[in-house]
Amino acid sequence: MRAVLCEAWGGPEVLVVKEVADPVAKAGEVVVGIRSAGVNFPDVLIIQKKYQVQPELPFSPGAEFAGDILAVGEGVTGFAVGDRVAGLCTTGGFAEKIAVEAARLFRIPDSVSYQVASGFLLAYGTSYHAVKDRAALLKGETMLVLGAAGGVGLSAVEIGKVIGARVVAAASSDEKLEICRAHGADEVINYATEELRAGIKRTCGAGPDVIYDPVGGKFSESAFRSIGWRGRHLVIGFANGEIPAIPLNLTLLKGASLVGVFWGSFTQREPKVFANGVAEMLGWMAEGKLKPRISKTYNLNEVPQALVDMSERKVTGKIVVVP
Repeated sequence: MRAVLCEAWGGPEVLVVKEVADPVAKAGEVVVGIRSAGVNFPDVLIIQKKYQVQPELPFSPGAEFAGDILAVGEGVTGFAVGDRVAGLCTTGGFAEKIAVEAARLFRIPDSVSYQVASGFLLAYGTSYHAVKDRAALLKGETMLVLGAAGGVGLSAVEIGKVIGARVVAAASSDEKLEICRAHGADEVINYATEELRAGIKRTCGAGPDVIYDPVGGKFSESAFRSIGWRGRHLVIGFANGEIPAIPLNLTLLKGASLVGVFWGSFTQREPKVFANGVAEMLGWMAEGKLKPRISKTYNLNEVPQALVDMSERKVTGKIVVVP
């Protein structure tokens, strides 16, 4: 089979496409023929040895995928050859086939395309865990979403609206904000043309109850200084590459909380809770309440360009690799 390989640490330019041996299902595993694989910001970091997980070289990046089961290993129950599934893998997704633990798979309904399914678990799973579990967002509360047009940001906008919150989307262009409006945002802030705190005051009054922050850098402190009383600031990630240093006295003055969201660890520590969340979201999707946006597709040879587009924040919604 063909696979994208990282054989040396570095940027997207180090990646190569090679023929490798087909995977074999060990006990508890299945082999999936990959129809589509989601592209995520951690894929940019992991090949540079900047991610929490640092696999041994060589490896294939790609953390989520969707496809058809080709083979079932010893001891696997609940899945059969031909099943349509989506799964998580940390690495190995940018390839034609993958062997993965059956416990990391979810059956996908016929109404959901492979491309949508392959870009669903990580983004929507992160936002569901963050917004519903860690922040306990309530109907009628206000949530500010930074980087709102990206994969996780747009999923947070949609999940916030399903819960019944008032959602304010912040992004770097009017074009991106129009996409946010199309996915349910009530108000928008273009922080390329308007100072963020002024935008928050204009749209959030006394401040947001919840801040969803996958961006980091200078925007984190500005947003947290404007948070409402008893607000919850969700630390999702640092897409701009800078980890902010927020003065802790601000938490005291606002009675506010900084809430860490480590979705990858959550899925391993609390798999049943994660699975229940996925089931609820698939139900929302079937009802038309969630509408994942796939903005572009790439083939295996185009994976370096996909990661460049991701790192340069040219992506809206999700992008996927179709082997």
